[in-house]
Amino acid sequence: MYVCLCKAITDRDVRQALDEGCYCMRDLKERLGVCSACCKCAPAAKALLNEYMADPSVAALARRVA
Repeated sequence: MYVCLCKAITDRDVRQALDEGCYCMRDLKERLGVCSACCKCAPAAKALLNEYMADPSVAALARRVA
């Protein structure tokens, strides 16, 4: 599914970026361009990020990286 139509970013793209170390919206914006045009993709991207960060092991790793 497309998360961002402006930049043709899919949920797979977002999930891959999350797997590769993007732990916040700023990281996703820098890496993929999410929320850099009309910002209508923000809720979908944030939902994917929240789902990913709900895993305690991922959240712990993100805290160590930050």
